Amino acid sequence: MDPIADMFTIIRNGCFSRKESVLVPYSKFKMEIAKLLTKENYIKSVAKRGRKIKNKKSIEIVLLYNEEGRSKILKIKRASKTSRRVYLSYKDIFDVGRGHGKMILSTPKGVMTGKEARKQKVGGELIGEIW
Repeated sequence: MDPIADMFTIIRNGCFSRKESVLVPYSKFKMEIAKLLTKENYIKSVAKRGRKIKNKKSIEIVLLYNEEGRSKILKIKRASKTSRRVYLSYKDIFDVGRGHGKMILSTPKGVMTGKEARKQKVGGELIGEIW
């Protein structure tokens, strides 16, 4: 019953089945995460689809592949769950995947990567990790 974990699972399954794009149910928070993934060059583009009537809005995520046809996203996982929240100080932020990955953090200044949060000296909830 975790919508962010569901979003990560949809993206992961779309990458493994080599789909061009996937649809995720819309929320503002998911849209911010998708924009961050676009900015960090893990997905090609993101767009809001659908109408406002009866919650039929969705997010279309166009997945990004390299020249060999392999996905840019090797692993994406949820760190903080509804039953166990994980909060980090900016001093506790670490590298993911031996420096090849990124942490996704929800901070008072918005959704950002671990590197940005460390630079701005803000901590927050660890949403997930991607590499």
